[in-house]
Amino acid sequence: MELKLKQLKQKSLLELQTKKNLQELESWNIKYFSRQNGELTKILRSIANLSLEEKRKVGSLANQIKQELSIAFNKKRKELKNKKIEEFFDVTLPGKKPKEGHLHPITQVKMELEEIFKSMGFEIYEGNELVSDYYNFESLNIPKTHPARDMQDTFFVKSETLNLKSETNSKFQIKTKNQKLNIQKSEDFVMRTHTSAMQVKIMENKKPPLKIIVPGRCFRNESTDASHEHTFYQMEGFVVDKNISIANLIYTQKVLLSSIFKKDVKVRLRPGYFPFVEPGFELDCSCVICGGYGCSVCKHTGWVELIPCGMIHPKVFESAHYPKGKYTGFAFGMGLTRLVMMKYGINDIRLFMSGDLRFIQQF
Repeated sequence: MELKLKQLKQKSLLELQTKKNLQELESWNIKYFSRQNGELTKILRSIANLSLEEKRKVGSLANQIKQELSIAFNKKRKELKNKKIEEFFDVTLPGKKPKEGHLHPITQVKMELEEIFKSMGFEIYEGNELVSDYYNFESLNIPKTHPARDMQDTFFVKSETLNLKSETNSKFQIKTKNQKLNIQKSEDFVMRTHTSAMQVKIMENKKPPLKIIVPGRCFRNESTDASHEHTFYQMEGFVVDKNISIANLIYTQKVLLSSIFKKDVKVRLRPGYFPFVEPGFELDCSCVICGGYGCSVCKHTGWVELIPCGMIHPKVFESAHYPKGKYTGFAFGMGLTRLVMMKYGINDIRLFMSGDLRFIQQF
């Protein structure tokens, strides 16, 4: 038994010196120290069959050899690691291109739209996603008893959650791209259901002529499917001045759609009801995903509701404290998420919020 141990020690140390990399070294370690089939392990297990006196003698030698081999192994591993660091590096080899980040397709289209609108003289504002009931509904001619509230499944937020109940008369600031606006705290807050919530807020702090767009995220408590999501993006736009007409509205939408799609698309105007415009319209765009033949996005109609619009209701001007009858204007609320789906041929709105990098990396 002692002879076997001494022979194993000599054999393993000779093999250890021939190892040229960490992979070969690991194979050596498994060969001799593996708990199941290691050569040294097998010898140590056979010690149990020896007499008590032989166990003491052979066991002491075995532990000594095991310790020496472990020290030699660690020394060799350190040597190979240092050698690996000092290996020659050929600087003429082609480098590995690092992965680059990707802007979300909604962000890309949003930035493109902002440039289009800026070229037409529009200003860009951003608003809070948590807004008062007044700005989201009442200032837009949608009082608490109005049936139009049933059109939008709203996320209501209790004032106790915001710790605002004792501060209902104070004011706080919201940031915009061009200026800061004051808004009045209210006991009733909602996650905004549309970017139209900024309309009166801006009018209160800025006098006509106005050409404004407000891109942003909106929320509605509804079931999700291929064309509906509880979190989505809109782009509100409105123009206010003297003698603004429906012709101005139509022209603006034509320039917008031809610029964003880089081609002529079919559109149609249908009468639509929205409490904050009169008259109101639904501007539909022919589905560019299916070419008008029908798919899940257009609900197999060939058309997609894209831009609700109309002439601003006199009640909205009244909420903004504008002189009665002095100004006219038009407003539109573009479905930014659906516009992106049309532009890139995306057939499921849920992909935008999925967090799947494979989807983002395509853009």
